[in-house]
Amino acid sequence: MVATYEQLPDTSRVWIYQSSRPFNEEETDQLQSILTDFAQRWVSHNRQLRAFGGLFHRQFLVLMVDESQAGASGCSIDSSVHFMQGLESQFGVQLFDRMTFTYLDGDAVQTAGRDEFSQLYQAGKINDLTPVFDNLVSNKADFNAKWVKPLGESWHKRMV
Repeated sequence: MVATYEQLPDTSRVWIYQSSRPFNEEETDQLQSILTDFAQRWVSHNRQLRAFGGLFHRQFLVLMVDESQAGASGCSIDSSVHFMQGLESQFGVQLFDRMTFTYLDGDAVQTAGRDEFSQLYQAGKINDLTPVFDNLVSNKADFNAKWVKPLGESWHKRMV
């Protein structure tokens, strides 16, 4: 059962997949449809998950599950990983690179590899107040409140 973002409780589990590049307008429309379709078909032990799939900032694919109705099992999580791997091939992007960091420069989402990120910090082009995306948040409440946070309050700080 597909749910809207607003319908899911704050306790809903979250998975964030960061694309190696932003998606263009045509891809964005196509991806949103694909993500919604996946969320509608996503099951765990033959039980329909109450799920949401969405694209944020044209670069982050987000899946959410209300586990109060049915929890995401190992098999259902595996199916979502295979789904994302298929999207990598289909769109020519990387979604599993955890050593590429994203941050906001004004309203623009920027990406940098680990070494470049550190160099940007050392050069003063980013600092402890720079908003970074913490893709390790685990539930909707944290997604809303802590997904974007100052670099100085994030795990990213130890990488600079």
